[in-house]
Amino acid sequence: MKPYQQPFNARLAYILISLVIVIYGMYMLSDLLIPLIFAVIFALLLMPICQFLERHQVPRWLAITAVILLTVGILTLFFYLVYIQVMNLEEVLPQLTEKAEIWYRKIQIFIRQNFNISRTQQKIEGRKYLTEFLKNNSDMIGNTVSTTTGLLGNLTIIPLYVFLLLLYRDFIRVFFYKIFKSVNSHRIDIVLKKVKDVVINYVAGLGMVIGIIGTLNTLGLYLLGIEHAIFFGFLASFLVLIPYIGIAIGSLLPILFALITKDSTWYAFGVATLFFGIQMLEGNFITPYIVGSKVSVNSMAAIIALIIFGNLWGVGGLVLALPLTAIIKVIFDSIEDLRPYGFLLGDFDHIDVSKKRHS
Repeated sequence: MKPYQQPFNARLAYILISLVIVIYGMYMLSDLLIPLIFAVIFALLLMPICQFLERHQVPRWLAITAVILLTVGILTLFFYLVYIQVMNLEEVLPQLTEKAEIWYRKIQIFIRQNFNISRTQQKIEGRKYLTEFLKNNSDMIGNTVSTTTGLLGNLTIIPLYVFLLLLYRDFIRVFFYKIFKSVNSHRIDIVLKKVKDVVINYVAGLGMVIGIIGTLNTLGLYLLGIEHAIFFGFLASFLVLIPYIGIAIGSLLPILFALITKDSTWYAFGVATLFFGIQMLEGNFITPYIVGSKVSVNSMAAIIALIIFGNLWGVGGLVLALPLTAIIKVIFDSIEDLRPYGFLLGDFDHIDVSKKRHS
């Protein structure tokens, strides 16, 4: 009996069991899959440049090596500039210590006046709760540190993966021809091209969003009189890589900086208001119109993907959630039996427009 001829309950059981196996496998193989997927994305981005060099008689291995070295050099320069900016913030450390002591004393006075708890008792209780917190959460803290360290370690293998993916790209294409023998090779080429286009369009749109958000952040911080406005503005904008919550996370550092360096807390409130406004603008207008139009994934599907991939792969999953969902949608749209699921991931606004045109 063919799968589609089986009872609905049997088909549903097969689907659920398959999903459990796939999700469990994704979780167990995270150390392999996360850097490999990042490598696939980088390979798709760098492929047009490699093809351009190869058309000008540059050997494939040399073209790939040159492009990877150039990319690594640009990224190294970028992180070096970030490092310089972070080092420039050392001047704030004495102010941070002084402010922390002032806040600590104010909190102690407030607790003593309102709850009749002496400073000595506050210190004893504080140490006790801190000890209990560290004891109860030591495993979580250790797992977080080890996961982050492991992720950073695995990312160092990405250039090798990128080199091999670009070097053997024709071999990989033939592999798809062989594994999908019943499908016309031209149709497979179309699907692969759509996957490449959606990745390139997503990254291009994301770059535009980062530039716009960084400029708005910088301008707002500059008008508020916050020092290092460019650094804080573009640091928060790069956290747009984590959809929906990235800017909120990026706002914490400039808010803290405003509390430390400014005499009035209204500056920190102004920074928080600025980033909240830009977060709303980014989430409701900028990203949907720039990135959303390029990947055609609706907000509900994107949020669910963030939760799933975030729980599976942590920070790496949050960054990969949207491009992976866009790739999955392209694949679903290309397979007849899976098109309803691709439709479910699609852009609702586009569906509404289609309805209006047919009415």
